Amino acid sequence: MDDVAEQFVHATAIAVGDTCALIRGGSGTGKSDLALRCLTLGSSSLLPEPVQLVADDQVLIRRHDGLLLAHPPLPIAGLLEVRGLGLARVPYVMGKTVRLVVDLAAPVDIERLPPEPRHANLLGLQIPLVLIAPFEASAPQKTLLALAAASGKILF
Repeated sequence: MDDVAEQFVHATAIAVGDTCALIRGGSGTGKSDLALRCLTLGSSSLLPEPVQLVADDQVLIRRHDGLLLAHPPLPIAGLLEVRGLGLARVPYVMGKTVRLVVDLAAPVDIERLPPEPRHANLLGLQIPLVLIAPFEASAPQKTLLALAAASGKILF
């Protein structure tokens, strides 16, 4: 059993089942908007489980026994910023395993066919990383496909 380490990350986290994606980007880049669009997708053959919020804007990540777990900071648990409307209270979950990091990027900065997998180092663990243009119509589906792939449910 390894030691426990933790840190706060400026990100939004969404979960499907026991797996979680961290969506990273600067202030106002679309983290909450992308999460909202993911949360409102219905189930499908590729996504039989609902998307749930872990945390918006700040995520507490903890390394424990070789896994990275995401938790909402308690003061903001269940709050999702909806630009132009305010803070919405939504159901949330805790302790989901981070399997993917999504870095928000401009479409021009994203390769059509990435030559090799990318990874983010979080608390000493290598987590698969993808770049997503947050305001593309397919951004929620791409995010969830990448999470399914990082979780071993879909092969690319």
